[in-house]
Amino acid sequence: MTTIAKLIAVTLDCAEPKKLAEFYARITGFEVQYAEDEYAGIGDGTTTIYFQRVPDRKPASWPGPDKQFHLDFRVPDVAKAVEEYLELGATKPEFQPGDGWIVLADPEGHLFCVCPERS
Repeated sequence: MTTIAKLIAVTLDCAEPKKLAEFYARITGFEVQYAEDEYAGIGDGTTTIYFQRVPDRKPASWPGPDKQFHLDFRVPDVAKAVEEYLELGATKPEFQPGDGWIVLADPEGHLFCVCPERS
């Protein structure tokens, strides 16, 4: 039998961990639990997102084969959330692959999807 692992966190490489932690704290409602120049973290007691300083990190092109992952977030109103996230520093790539959700990039270029609640 395979040992079952429990996912405790996701870590994003970025140039400015404190700034990116603050961005994601605003869109998730998570609290900033730790914030230093080299490393920061946000969470809600169950889920944690860490941000690790990698000064030379370059965002993957979108669309393109270099994208390694993206985050998905459910919201009650996609259009309103997108508007708010853009005001916080996200960008909206021209290419949108689907209908009903929107792909955005955070201030450092990590892609994330803004998805509607399930009906």
